[in-house]
Amino acid sequence: MKELILEMERYAGQNNVPIIELDSIKFIMKYIKLNKVSKVLEIGTAIGYSAILMANANSFVEITTIEKDEKRYKEAVKNVNKSGLDKRIEVVYNDALEVNLKGAKYDLIFIDAAKGQYIKYFEKFSNYLNKGGVIITDNLKFHGLVKNKDFVKSKNVKGIVDRIERYIDYLKTNKEYITKFYDIGDGISVSFRRNEKREDID
Repeated sequence: MKELILEMERYAGQNNVPIIELDSIKFIMKYIKLNKVSKVLEIGTAIGYSAILMANANSFVEITTIEKDEKRYKEAVKNVNKSGLDKRIEVVYNDALEVNLKGAKYDLIFIDAAKGQYIKYFEKFSNYLNKGGVIITDNLKFHGLVKNKDFVKSKNVKGIVDRIERYIDYLKTNKEYITKFYDIGDGISVSFRRNEKREDID
């Protein structure tokens, strides 16, 4: 397994595929263990790196992960098969905003896909959250650019930063959810419904 993880890290580096930072995935794996999470939904598979690591957090967690890029989807399926976790990780080839999960429920929903769609992902997939479950979002610092927007020259990048800022405001003002923000990796948020208990990592 260790060799596969290293191989995936090399592939990501060589092919410019964004994968989760190590501190961030360690945080999520710790949360999965602490809360005995058994069902995870991941929005944005990439090459399957985070799904495989989350599946290693405990022996019974099952993961559904959605990827809309065909090349990355195929690479993820190949890696999941190599890991021997294909019975616990289901890779879905689709646009997350179009997918129908038919009443499925999850203990943890992990958002790590197109930054401009974060609010839409949250609004759609919060309906699939189990009682006591959480929604974890990655890349809220966006390589430090969210705090240094004035230095951003590219219009496209500035647009992404604006959308991340809107998402952070959306989380902070959401009346149904409480969100905690963590300065871990590229910036993580953990959102949970008010008056629902679960174990914190802090």
